[in-house]
Amino acid sequence: MAKNGAAPGGIAGAVAPLAEPITQELGLMLWDIRFVKEGATWILRVVIDREDAPVSINDCVDVSRRLSPILDEADPIEQSYCLEVTSPGADRELTRPEHFAYYESYPVLLKLYRPDENGQKEIAGILLGLQDDGIAIQTEDDETLVLDKKTVAAVHAIDEWEEAEE
Repeated sequence: MAKNGAAPGGIAGAVAPLAEPITQELGLMLWDIRFVKEGATWILRVVIDREDAPVSINDCVDVSRRLSPILDEADPIEQSYCLEVTSPGADRELTRPEHFAYYESYPVLLKLYRPDENGQKEIAGILLGLQDDGIAIQTEDDETLVLDKKTVAAVHAIDEWEEAEE
């Protein structure tokens, strides 16, 4: 049973301060934390990354083995769940301001909730950054677009934007 007093940011906010020291000690970055229900199972997904090399299975195992007893002791999650430690993958989703800052000047794919005026639900371009009024990208036609954050369902890093337009 979870201890009294929920941390700001929900479960992810409660788990982040437990996971961050472990990832730092191992030379990794804590990319994201998600608590999701898949079927009948709750999953605590801890996403790690590494700046100097790809994340290995050993990195995931190391974080999992160190984090699991700390989570058991702190008990920040009320229901039963499975701990999953994974890498963000090549098409990682950008969710936090630091993700957007890290990926400025790199190609991204914006997935929209509804088609835009041209009927497109996906727009690829070079990320120019977050702005007060939205997410700025430069398209293949050298057009600068600023899309309202409320219209964007997801933003993913991509290797090459030509792949996203196919």
